[in-house]
Amino acid sequence: MEYWKRALLAGSAAAAAIMFVKGNKSAGLILAGVGVATLASEYPEKFAELRENLPDYIERGTTYLDVVTRVGERLAHVAESRGSDWYEALLSR
Repeated sequence: MEYWKRALLAGSAAAAAIMFVKGNKSAGLILAGVGVATLASEYPEKFAELRENLPDYIERGTTYLDVVTRVGERLAHVAESRGSDWYEALLSR
C-alpha cells in the first residue's frame, strides 16, 4: 500500500473516531466511509469476497443474537421466580 493511502486511512480512522466521541455521528460515518473506500480500492478482491459472504455473516449474527436473547429471558425468568419464592418462604415463617 502506498504511503499516501496509509496516511489517508489512518487520518480518516482517527478523525472518524474523534467525531463519534464528540457525538457528530454523520461526520464520523462519512470519514469512516472514506477509510473503507480507501481499503476497497487497495483490496478489491477481498471486498468482493466479503460482499458475497455477507448474507452468511448476517445469518450467523442473527442466530447468536437469538440465542443470547433466549438465555437472557430464561435468566430473568429464573431470577424472578427464585426471588418471589424466597420472599414468600420468608413471610410464611
